[in-house]
Amino acid sequence: MAIIQSFLDTLAQLAQESGFAGFFADGGWKNIIMILISFLFMYLAVGRGFEPLLLLPISFGMLLTNLPNADMYHPEYWEYLKVTDRYGEVNDHYIDYNRILEHGGLLDILYMGVKLQLYPPLIFLGIGAMTDFGPLIASPRSFLLGAAAQGGIFFTFVGAAVLNMSAADCASIAIIGGADGPTSIFVSSKLLTKNSACSVGTIALAAYTYMALVPIIQPPIMRALTTKKERSVVMGQLRPVSRLEKLIFPVLVTLIIALMIPSAAPLVGMLMFGNLLKESGCCDRLVKTAQNELMNIITIFLGVTVGATTQADKVISLDFGKVMLLGVVAFSLGTACGLLLGKLMYILTKGKINPLIGSAGVSAVPMAARISQKVGQEEVPTNYLLMHAMGPNVAGVIGSAVAAGVLLAIVK
Repeated sequence: MAIIQSFLDTLAQLAQESGFAGFFADGGWKNIIMILISFLFMYLAVGRGFEPLLLLPISFGMLLTNLPNADMYHPEYWEYLKVTDRYGEVNDHYIDYNRILEHGGLLDILYMGVKLQLYPPLIFLGIGAMTDFGPLIASPRSFLLGAAAQGGIFFTFVGAAVLNMSAADCASIAIIGGADGPTSIFVSSKLLTKNSACSVGTIALAAYTYMALVPIIQPPIMRALTTKKERSVVMGQLRPVSRLEKLIFPVLVTLIIALMIPSAAPLVGMLMFGNLLKESGCCDRLVKTAQNELMNIITIFLGVTVGATTQADKVISLDFGKVMLLGVVAFSLGTACGLLLGKLMYILTKGKINPLIGSAGVSAVPMAARISQKVGQEEVPTNYLLMHAMGPNVAGVIGSAVAAGVLLAIVK
């Protein structure tokens, strides 16, 4: 009888510790909803092709973190502590990484790369190795369009502040307007705390959602802010760019931006380093690694761990609704700012610049540039705006990194 009783007790303990039992605990219904949401994002990634390389890992990380009693991610381990270090200085942003290494789950260990700001700069390294800055160099005025498109970030920052949100929340939400996932993660992971209204996961989720919805969000704004005549402008061919120009460009940009805005150096520096590897022509092995193996590995780690931070209490809340609403406002304003400067350039050049390329100033490469091309060809089927739009598009990548540095400097 004792053996039978022991067996029954063991079964009872297993049942009590199972994930199924967790669904019936307090708040367990939220986990069920989050798992269903993860299924939705899996469908969008696989069935609809919405940013699958990142949305699929994020959605699966969301599934893993919301499985009761799985113990792969512990949000309490990432709460900031207030300690006095060995030098006698008070540090109120201390995280006990020793505890995480000793007792953390799989996703806790991988999330260290996000919290230590390793993954986003490495993603930028891969982006740089795949980017051709030739269209930007050939048309330097594209820098202005890329800068104008960051206006949505700063307008939203002010708007969120008016809503009495904390500075960290304002900056983290506003950077969504740059339409750059790694930059959004970089800023939010530096600024957000346990007392913040949003989390790294919710910011990343909003950023990648709107990046995937570029073909839906941008065209109505582009048609509303431009006339048929403006959209019909056919631009001339860009001038050839020499190899020397392409070699000087990443070094010069790194020097200027890093000296002006040091907090932007990690992102801009790695972006330009990757591009220099590509343009040097003598580092093929490193370029291929940055473009493929390294980029793919970091993308998997980044996506899964960002998904792991989408805890039910952060997503199923009014605050997440504010993040999504302000995020689309930021992105829409960024698109509008780029278009309006494009219209001004159209006037100043007496009709030589198609304002549509201004909408590509957001950092959704190359999707935003393709949308400029598509909307332009609706008016003139033979119009080829893609290369002209790629200038503001890659300028937007630099611009979003600079905007991130400015926000970090302001908030910190």
